Amino acid sequence: MGAPAHQTDRRTGWVGWIFFAAIMMVLAGLSTVIFGLVALFQGDHYLAVPGGLLVFDLTGWGWVHLVIGAVAAFAGFALLGGATWAKVTAVVLAGVNALTQIAFLPAYPAWSLVAITLDVLVIWAVVVHGRELD
Repeated sequence: MGAPAHQTDRRTGWVGWIFFAAIMMVLAGLSTVIFGLVALFQGDHYLAVPGGLLVFDLTGWGWVHLVIGAVAAFAGFALLGGATWAKVTAVVLAGVNALTQIAFLPAYPAWSLVAITLDVLVIWAVVVHGRELD
């Protein structure tokens, strides 16, 4: 019997979507780290509209984004190497990041929508084409 389809040595053009997802994880993670650092060290930079949805104070928001961003960037680098744990981590963190961007909507709605869209693309690429790196 031949090897199962997911265990072939031949990669298709779809593997590019995984590399796209990995690079997006790194870039989104690093930008999220920067947003977190700005919130921690220059809290008056972000202004939410009165009555807007901001789940945390800016210090809490900064720490959450700093940690999520650092882990996302690390997982993105590991995803480039095809690590199985990085695939799972990428999907979970992209989902978590998409949810946390909802708290950021009042301050910067355009960026939040872009980040959510990129998170959805990362999830799609890893779930649909993740076996290309096995």
